[in-house]
Amino acid sequence: MATSSDFLTGVIEGFYGTPWTPGERFELFAAMPGWGLNTYLYGPKDDLHHRARWRQTYPPAEAEHLREVIAGCQARGIRFIYALGPGLDIRYSEKGDRLAIQQRFEQLLSLGCRDFCLLFDDIPDQMAPADREHWGSFASAHAGVANEIFRWVRPHAPEGRFIFCPTPYCGRMASRQLGGPNYLATVGRELAPEIEVFWTGPEIISREITVPHLRELQGLLRRKPLLWDNIHANDYDGHRFFCGPYAGRPPEILREVTGILTNPNTEFALNRIPFQTLGAFVRGQGGSWDPRAAYLAAVADWLPKFATTGKPLTAEDLALLGDCYYLPFELGSGAQSLLAQVMHVVSQPPAQWGAAGVELRERVVRLKELCFRLTELVDRSLFAALNRRIWELREEMDLLERFLTHHSDPAQSGQPFQSDFHQARTYRGGLVAQLQRQLVQHADGSFTPRDPADPDSQTARLFLP
Repeated sequence: MATSSDFLTGVIEGFYGTPWTPGERFELFAAMPGWGLNTYLYGPKDDLHHRARWRQTYPPAEAEHLREVIAGCQARGIRFIYALGPGLDIRYSEKGDRLAIQQRFEQLLSLGCRDFCLLFDDIPDQMAPADREHWGSFASAHAGVANEIFRWVRPHAPEGRFIFCPTPYCGRMASRQLGGPNYLATVGRELAPEIEVFWTGPEIISREITVPHLRELQGLLRRKPLLWDNIHANDYDGHRFFCGPYAGRPPEILREVTGILTNPNTEFALNRIPFQTLGAFVRGQGGSWDPRAAYLAAVADWLPKFATTGKPLTAEDLALLGDCYYLPFELGSGAQSLLAQVMHVVSQPPAQWGAAGVELRERVVRLKELCFRLTELVDRSLFAALNRRIWELREEMDLLERFLTHHSDPAQSGQPFQSDFHQARTYRGGLVAQLQRQLVQHADGSFTPRDPADPDSQTARLFLP
């Protein structure tokens, strides 16, 4: 049954970026049971002791914090999983390195942890000669080390879960033989059957995850996978966050996996809708699933966090804002409609805009004003999480408003449009913006150079779904 405690449903703090604060973690734990979430995995990439200093045990102050985090989870019936990522520089044939993993897990056992994970993701796809001679392959080295650590942990935590993340953790990586030929088949054959295996789907960030895809994977792994879902992760894109619903996965996948854990936005305050809708998806136990209805329900529940010192925001306001930052592969309906209207109007001569131009300007002004009202949020941590992204949206709305106003004025007919507030090389400027104009990405994922006849092209690496 999907809602049993055996089915893992919850949150991975596993992103690249500033780890969450103690206060944010405890706020999460307090809310998780109400959302139907039962698992928290600790593995922030920028905790130095998670990857870079994996051979060293935690110093006393950090160990004490982890003890408090573990106790906070257990007090609420939440499973705490500790993840370690030794793959950057581990020597698989060195007994001392395998002992260092045991010592770290021994420290965590003393702090109350009973569930563990070894991550071999995002690491160099190569082995030292001595390691290759000892193990024969990357996959055998990973499976062998994981098995040894699992066998050591098992007597200390017989009811605990033990999880493994392979080097090729999505379909694209596997098809390109990351980790070597037959990596997944080797892991499936050699890894102890009690050890669970993480998987992100066809891609690192998967638009869809289907039952046939998962069943094909089961044939290789000889077990059901545990989903590490990056659908709401944003650590790869500093311009966006994602607060749309859990989507692109049919309810039937609940029978094909041992759990679903989400690796979300780095900004804790922006994850309410992702967490709440994931819980609702799993609680549905494989029945019908309406992502948009779940989204609007979560928006209504999130609205009280958006109290302001000025004019109150409405659920409609918040839904529109969320539509602008919906999911990696789609905008919400309000943002889709706005974008389509912008593309239609600005592609026409101003003389033909008519009522469509007036309506568009009204919509642009409304969204611009909504962005300004967010500066009045009482919850300043929420404002801080939103601020840079919302400022960028506000600037685009301001530019559009000025553009529409300029070309709607008969006195400006034939005059080029410029904005005193969007100076060239400062607005949309910098090295990254310039580099993004050099390669244009198309809908099939391919890249081509920008048109050399257009040296000042503003074409960015963006495409419409």
